[in-house]
Amino acid sequence: MPESSAAVPAPNSTPSDAVLYNEKLWPNAWIWLVAAGLSGAGIFVFAPISMTAGLTAAVVLFAIIAVLLVLSTPTITVTGSTLRIGRASIDRRFVGTASAFRGKEATAERGTRLNGLAFLCIRGWIDPVVRIEITDPSDRTPYWLTSSRHPDELLAALKV
Repeated sequence: MPESSAAVPAPNSTPSDAVLYNEKLWPNAWIWLVAAGLSGAGIFVFAPISMTAGLTAAVVLFAIIAVLLVLSTPTITVTGSTLRIGRASIDRRFVGTASAFRGKEATAERGTRLNGLAFLCIRGWIDPVVRIEITDPSDRTPYWLTSSRHPDELLAALKV
């Protein structure tokens, strides 16, 4: 599964709806290992009944966890007119300055410096975060905070 896609214009697109940046926040490999480990617990639960039931339970649990992980994977999309992160969308005219944070600074943005009114789309398996100021006077949300594996590319797309 690709972690990020390059900027790909939509077919028959106008400049305002051309995709400038697109990134899927896929789970890391260790998340899939955790999912496999958790689903393996089905073997221990059902093995006293039969090993076939245990293996079946493990496969079914892994399938359920995998579907949930894939369905809950958000996408960051920047076009000429909108910014979409997960299910949230905002006109680019209401997007203010954006800043990228890594390491301890990213941890502080997700923790001690976090505003309770901020919109969050963060994934624990992705360290860098991007803080995007919201300038809409009718919106109480001061900023959006999102995880990104390529924060510099996201910042560049937001500046276009």
